Amino acid sequence: MTVLTNRQATAPAQAEDAPRPSGRSIGMVVKAYIALTKPRIIELLLITTLPVMFLAAGGLPPLWTSVAVMVFGTLSAGSANALNCYVDRDIDQKMRRTRRRPLARHQVSPRGALIFGIVLGLLSLLGLWLTTNWLAAMLSTGAILFYVLVYSMILKRRTAQNIVWGGIAGCMPVMIGWAGITDRLDWAPLVLFGVVFFWTPPHTWTLAMRYKEDYAAAKVPMLPVVATERRVILESIAYTWATVLCSLALWPVAGTTLFYPIVAAVLGAMCLWEVHRLLARLNAGKTGVELRPMRFFHWSNAYLALLFLAVAIDPLLS
Repeated sequence: MTVLTNRQATAPAQAEDAPRPSGRSIGMVVKAYIALTKPRIIELLLITTLPVMFLAAGGLPPLWTSVAVMVFGTLSAGSANALNCYVDRDIDQKMRRTRRRPLARHQVSPRGALIFGIVLGLLSLLGLWLTTNWLAAMLSTGAILFYVLVYSMILKRRTAQNIVWGGIAGCMPVMIGWAGITDRLDWAPLVLFGVVFFWTPPHTWTLAMRYKEDYAAAKVPMLPVVATERRVILESIAYTWATVLCSLALWPVAGTTLFYPIVAAVLGAMCLWEVHRLLARLNAGKTGVELRPMRFFHWSNAYLALLFLAVAIDPLLS
């Protein structure tokens, strides 16, 4: 891959659409475009999509419907992420965590990223419409538009509550998965929507605590940038309690076996223990990296994956 000079890395905004450097292989270009879709974030979204299809089907969901939802759901998420990279290309260059993204490194032109994101979105809309139903297609398209227009372009740079409401887009895969199987919505996917909704702020805030200086440099008012560590931790605790209680509500709403609530209770207790340890470390005089916020961030990833695994397994036991 071509090594960028310091001058290239700090090129002014008006040079963004300059032709890409020569000498790059097709494989490197393809890799850069794939990176625009943020594959690791897509993995997390798909973790919440497939289990909901098991729940909606009451067991094994239809194979081809499941494949279609996962494939075109991936394109939908990739579209939203690529368009987010386009919108955030200026601040991504200022943040240590994001400055290696393709647009920040001028590996892809802004115009190319914009076209790529739009094409992925249109393919996902058409694919879901033809292979599943209009409801799943509309929910998917709505998620893209909300993430790009509402979160990326309006909320992210204007309010400390950005991720609270912007996180709605990340909740949509559970609705899409359910609609893809049943062609309707119900209370069960709404409960799981709530789980992801309440889970998102503490998950994101603990990451932002670790990269507080990055967000401050980019003038993004994430809660850890504009509030005290105590407030961030107390709000994270409140949202984590809401997450756990909401997860337990699926038991009576969906009529699961005892397997699900037992797993949800155990995972919830461990998640609550970890978030309360943040407060304990703060009360002990720890601050900054000594609070170890990334412990909770990584655990919250595991919590969501294991909880939705239980959602998938439970229908197979009934």
